[in-house]
Amino acid sequence: MKLRFLVSAGPTREYIDPVRFLSNPSSGKMGFAVAKEAVKRGYECVLVSGPVNLKPPKGCKFIPVVSAEDMYEAIVKEFPKCDVLIMTAAVSDFKPAKRLKQKEHKIAEKAVLELVRTKDILKGVAKEKGKRFVIGFAAETNDILASAKRKMFVKGLDMIVANDVSRSDAGFASEKLRAVFLFPDGKEERCGLVSKATVAKKLIEAAESASKKQ
Repeated sequence: MKLRFLVSAGPTREYIDPVRFLSNPSSGKMGFAVAKEAVKRGYECVLVSGPVNLKPPKGCKFIPVVSAEDMYEAIVKEFPKCDVLIMTAAVSDFKPAKRLKQKEHKIAEKAVLELVRTKDILKGVAKEKGKRFVIGFAAETNDILASAKRKMFVKGLDMIVANDVSRSDAGFASEKLRAVFLFPDGKEERCGLVSKATVAKKLIEAAESASKKQ
């Protein structure tokens, strides 16, 4: 079966004014590694990524986005055409309630920034997943497994990767991560400290295995 993958990667940026924004250190390396592995195995792949300094793998459809809203629109549009969704992106949970049209000058000693929640992309599309295999990522600094399991069940995922980003040897900008694969049936697969390329291979294999069981 020739699977069609939809992969998200990188951070999102939520602009406060034309020059300032809220974001995170996600490099996009994990999602780009997944897209590269999918194409390498002969699968169709759509890669949706926030702002990163990486070149998309040859052979995949690349959709660059900036904000969480941009990513939401791209994922929702492409989701019906995919068999597997792998959301590695570190999507901003909040955005400024109001985006200023001009740069805010440093006048006051203190300022209050009102934030509102962004759309929950994974939770939204997972409700319509049908037979699609949906994988999420949980970048955590404490209560790693408990937080990831909670996210998996709340969002209705088929699998989640618990990613410990509290250490300097793994995480957002690193070539490696500390990963634990979690499944709704209670199964756990501890990968330890491994390369993102290795994790990408395991994720593709998990999707392949799930497709064979259908």
